Amino acid sequence: MLDWLRTHGVDDVIMSCGFMADGVRSVLGDGASLGIRLRYVEEPTPMGTGGALKYAEALLDERFLVLNGDTLTDIDLTGQIERHAATGALGTLGLYPVEDPSRYGLVRLHDDGQVEGFVEKPSPEQARGANTISAGAYVLERSVLALLDPDTPASIERDVFPRLVGEGLHGYVHEGYWLDIGTPATYLEGTFDILEGTVATAVGARMGDDRICVEEGVATDGGRVIGSALVERGVTMGPGAKVGPRAVLGAGVTLGAGTTVESSVVLPGARIGAGCVLRGCVISAGVVLGDRTHIEDDVILGEGVQVGADNVLAHGARVFPGVALPDGAIRF
Repeated sequence: MLDWLRTHGVDDVIMSCGFMADGVRSVLGDGASLGIRLRYVEEPTPMGTGGALKYAEALLDERFLVLNGDTLTDIDLTGQIERHAATGALGTLGLYPVEDPSRYGLVRLHDDGQVEGFVEKPSPEQARGANTISAGAYVLERSVLALLDPDTPASIERDVFPRLVGEGLHGYVHEGYWLDIGTPATYLEGTFDILEGTVATAVGARMGDDRICVEEGVATDGGRVIGSALVERGVTMGPGAKVGPRAVLGAGVTLGAGTTVESSVVLPGARIGAGCVLRGCVISAGVVLGDRTHIEDDVILGEGVQVGADNVLAHGARVFPGVALPDGAIRF
């Protein structure tokens, strides 16, 4: 998202954090490495989307963007900002067309682009003739903040936007790619779309025509990498190991001999034993897997998990950070 914002001229970003804010800061820092200024505000208690915005009021300009943090997209923010300025709107909501709006909140527009109203999780009858949902990208004027009370939890979508209908609230319908990546399944879907170039990203730009990127310092030792796949620096692959299709190995990952990684993300520093099979899973940083262990079918292993040899985890199992499972402990 930060790369995407930078391509649209955004160079000052405020990250509204609550849960695990220190972890976010430790990864992203002050934004200098990304070519932006990155600042943080930390809510003392959960304040909702509106309350969080009000909490950051002192840092906001006369016109600013509000963006959901769990979206992967390449929509045209510049076009939305230009439309906002041209119409003199108080707020302009980025909208995206979907086949089935019943999972989301439907946003209806007048012919001139002003918002007519909102329908939360519409029935087929209510959705007839409209299919645009909020893309989680808003251009707002500072005066909108007056509709929020300090230190009070609120939803900008439910408590503010309905009050602006007929008062200068517009919509801008986007084309391009948009995906809510708020679940493990959609996180993987978004990762694969990056690898395959379905969404325009800085990472995707590194991929070759064969949709393979193997960085310097990777030791394959006769292992194979099949596109689409990203193998980052310092990875070591044992003889006969296979990576891809649709796979990411983070920096410093080790794969044992004969191990297969498909449709999965293995984050930095994980050590995977020999003869393992990883399919459709997310392996967090620092995980250690013993030989002949199978991890598949939407399984998530938390940071630092240790799984001994000859285990099988499947069917969406979740293992929390730091947990250790001995050899042969589970076949799920």
